[in-house]
Amino acid sequence: MSQGFIDFWQTMYRNKKAFSGMIILAIFIFMAIFGPMMASLDMTVNFDGRYKSPSFAHWLGTDYGGRDTFLQLVYGSRDVLSIGLFAALFTLVLGFVIGAVSGFVGGKTDTVLMFITNLFLTVPSFPVLMIVAALVQIKNPVMFSFILAAWSWAPLARAIRSQLLSLKNREFIIACRIMGLKTPYILFREILPNLTPYLAINFIMAAQGAIVASVGLMMLGLAPYSPTNWGMMIQLAVQNTGGIFNPKGYIYLISPIMCLGLFQMACIFFSNGLEEALNPRLRS
Repeated sequence: MSQGFIDFWQTMYRNKKAFSGMIILAIFIFMAIFGPMMASLDMTVNFDGRYKSPSFAHWLGTDYGGRDTFLQLVYGSRDVLSIGLFAALFTLVLGFVIGAVSGFVGGKTDTVLMFITNLFLTVPSFPVLMIVAALVQIKNPVMFSFILAAWSWAPLARAIRSQLLSLKNREFIIACRIMGLKTPYILFREILPNLTPYLAINFIMAAQGAIVASVGLMMLGLAPYSPTNWGMMIQLAVQNTGGIFNPKGYIYLISPIMCLGLFQMACIFFSNGLEEALNPRLRS
């Protein structure tokens, strides 16, 4: 186990893009977990302290209500990253189960599951998410994450099915069938480990996509009100400060946009070297 961790670390370190992405992601995760524990956020309106410039007291200045911009980003990161984490997890489970069963079982099961998958692929996801978010009362991040995952699993399921079509005729799978092992055992104990690098990369990219979608829905006001969510910060910056035209509100507007862009870049860079780090054949 320790040697595997060392090999993973050395591979990621050699890939400078992947290493920088991993460091940035680690900073965001640390900020989301420990940031709210290290500093308290006061959301009380203080008009005397509005639009303050960056200083040691307020690293990114204050917003239109005199509240610390940096602390809002810190507190909002927990909400944003938790939605991305749960949505990516749900996407991975749905995509793997549906794609694996479709490719491994075949026949009418494959036909029905692929028909449903293609149906989800042909429907544009974000407009549907807007409608669902407007109709369904979203009460917590887990429910929000499941709604996001419900319209993002189809591409992964189709890709997993393609992988299964090539894996199910391998010698070790044929041997499992001859031994009479059940389908769930073969899928989760024999096939799943072979797909770990691919699933890990898709987990990162699914989290990235879910965060972008959640911020977009929050910015449009179609998700539960959370004033520190990055999407809501963008909406409030535009509506309450005229952030596009008011120079005093530029920092409050640009900060969540920069965080979102930096997180997306980190996900792309990290996934760039993840497959090499998890696949010994690529390392050699």
